[in-house]
Amino acid sequence: MAPQNESKRVPEITVRSLLKSPTVTIRDTHCQGTCRHKSTEECTATTQLVFAYRGVYVRHVGHDQAVAEANQVLFFNATEGYRISHPVEGGDASLTLVINEPLLRELAPRAFLRDTATLAFHQQRRRIDARAQMLVALIGHSLRHNIAEPLETEGLALTLVQRALGPRTTHAAGATVGRQLLVDRAKLVLTSDLARRWTLAEIAAEVRCSPVYLTQVFQQVEGLPLYRYQLRLRLARALDLLAHYDDLTTLSLDLGFSSHSHFSAAFREAYGRSPSEFRQSALRR
Repeated sequence: MAPQNESKRVPEITVRSLLKSPTVTIRDTHCQGTCRHKSTEECTATTQLVFAYRGVYVRHVGHDQAVAEANQVLFFNATEGYRISHPVEGGDASLTLVINEPLLRELAPRAFLRDTATLAFHQQRRRIDARAQMLVALIGHSLRHNIAEPLETEGLALTLVQRALGPRTTHAAGATVGRQLLVDRAKLVLTSDLARRWTLAEIAAEVRCSPVYLTQVFQQVEGLPLYRYQLRLRLARALDLLAHYDDLTTLSLDLGFSSHSHFSAAFREAYGRSPSEFRQSALRR
């Protein structure tokens, strides 16, 4: 018989299948994030689009790395080796989409793909827009609460992939390795405490550069000012947490907003509906 503490041990990684159809497979993956350093190398059998919606981790492919957080989609190419590290405590959760390969080839711009027989993406990640974030949350909530028909979910999933691969709704980083690493460090600072009202000087001190240089480099690499990037992270966390909060004022304050009205205005500007309206559409149809 196992010792009592071992019998209650939470698995490092849990994977829940939310939908499996000829068009798309959708899985919900939760990781405890106890491995702070690079894991042993692993790979996937299929090419996958992975949308982190809670927490943060870093994916290492050779000498390249990508920070996985709610503003990004990561591409896991079939049979391509990678390692994972968790420099920030708290674990993470992601929604994984595996699209039927002929359909994914039809959806993906050719410039995004390698010229190989097996479908594979050139880059590890792209930044997604607010609409894509909302689709991730809508798909996840509706499947977990069993309120979505398969046909509806398949349509939403294809819309999400199309948006996540759209040249007008995504942003690919274009910078030197050194600048990308600087931006990655800034992202890890922001995600380490989403509710904290960081100042530019505090973040610059954490990543050891001047505030002016950090502002310029972050804008160049991510195509967004640093403060808007932080706002997107907070709002994406709100999308995840709306199912667990009855009091939206408490939620807004817990995420670092100055008031319920500030939170609601920012939410509506990003997603085109109020927090209450999103909760209604995602959980109570």
